[in-house]
Parts: sequence; structure tokens; C-alpha cells
Amino acid sequence: MTNKQGPVCISVINMKGGVGKTTVATMLARYGSRQGLKVLAVDLDPQANLSQALMGRRYQQFLDGKMPSIVEVFKGHQPPTQGNPFPSPLSLDDVIRRPESGLELIPSRFDFSDNLIDSTKPDPTVLARLIANHFQENDLVIVDCAPTESIFTQVAYHASRYIIVPVKPEFLSTIGFPLLRDSLRSFCMSNPGHQIDVLGVVINDFSEYLSQKGWAPERRRAIREIRQRADLNGWHVFQNQLTYSRGFPKIMRNDLSHSGDAFSIFNRFAREVFGRLGI
Repeated sequence: MTNKQGPVCISVINMKGGVGKTTVATMLARYGSRQGLKVLAVDLDPQANLSQALMGRRYQQFLDGKMPSIVEVFKGHQPPTQGNPFPSPLSLDDVIRRPESGLELIPSRFDFSDNLIDSTKPDPTVLARLIANHFQENDLVIVDCAPTESIFTQVAYHASRYIIVPVKPEFLSTIGFPLLRDSLRSFCMSNPGHQIDVLGVVINDFSEYLSQKGWAPERRRAIREIRQRADLNGWHVFQNQLTYSRGFPKIMRNDLSHSGDAFSIFNRFAREVFGRLGI
């Protein structure tokens, strides 16, 4: 199950918000670690939802303690603090959080975007170099991305071999597809030696309304459009959809007491992902 040549790096991206990127990233990271893989999760979203999902109540302690995050990874040092009155070298051990066995996390903070854009010019290769220098023993890297085109999208691309695109079957569901396609093409033109592919599009149907109504006309129409647009781009659509389950919000809070069928739904999708990866 291990990758002796270095980790497989996957970014979860869609240029449209509210499609379940963080849910997919969180549960893929947990699934991998619970399959015995050594997994690194990276939160590149200023909303820090992945960090909150994986750390739970410890995330507030992380904020209160002003612990290093992805912000300090970009800056390359720790700023002066009350207990340390001068800039100091950044220790990776200070940045990494370990929410569970086999799973490491580089967390984000709410000030991530403003802090970096206002004070520095972020290096788009910083995450790729960090992985190359410190995480070659890992099997899998999962990167959760913000739903906008920015320098942080470029950071994710430089670090990644594959992209997973969550999408909901609803009106304007594919609005982010052309933006993502053009963004990837532009990156590949600027970085011809970098191989990056869309591993697949996952239909993420987290709607109780749709589950009650079944295959409503709008849902059928949206899924047809998703498949057509994905096919035009040469993107695979995963056979296993993430259908509605009340257990998903509970799992995201790491409450496993009433997860219902959420694990079985997600695990089918995760096995398909890992099968395409060959791990």
C-alpha cells in the first residue's frame, strides 16, 4: 500500500463554492490514514474548514496559542512573540498537527489570505518544495483549496499530480469547469515539465430535498450537463456518487456515534479513487 517513490499529491478544487471540497478532502485524508497510509493534509483555504474538521475543539486552542500554520510556512520563519522577542527559524514539528494516527495536518488560519497578500509575495513553489524536502516518506498528500483563482491555486498546482473536482447536481453546477480548465491549461503552458491531470469529477449530492424527491428533472438535467461538460474536457466522472446521508455532517465533526450510511457511501467512492491511483 505504500509508495516508495514519494507521495501521491492530490488537490481538491472547484472554482465554484459550496460543492463539498472540504468534506471530500477531510474524508479522503481520514480514509487513507485508516487504511494504513501515511497521509499529509494541507489547508490552503483561508476559511480553514479542513483544519477545523480535522482538529475539532483543538482548533480554537491552536488559534489561542498563536501556533505556526501555513502562514509561517510561506514566510519561512516564526515572527517575534511575547515569549520569543526575535524572529526565529521555523521548525516543521511546530507547524505539523497530528489529529489522529497516520494523519498529519498543516493547518490554516482565518488571516491566511490577508496576511500573505498584504505583507509578502507568496512563492508558488513553497508547498512543492516542502513536500519534496520533508514528506517523501508519506504515501498521500491531500490539499484543500479555496474556490477562487489565486496565487494559492498555483501553489496547489505546483504541489500536485492530480486534481479531484467535486460538483453538485444543480443549476449552474458546471460554472466553475471552464475556469478550472483554462487555469490548468495556463499552468501547464507555463510549466511544461509538470504533469498534472484531473483524476475525476465526483458528483456530490448532499441534498436532503433531492434525496426525498429522487431523480427530480432538474437533478437529471444537471447530471447530464456535468457528464457532457466533463467529457468535453476529457475528465473522468467517478461512478460512485456521494449521495445524501445525515451522517456526513456528524462525521465532519468527528462524531461517529450516528454516522448512518455515510461511511459506506464515501468508502465506495474512496476505493474507486485509490483504484485509479493504484494505491
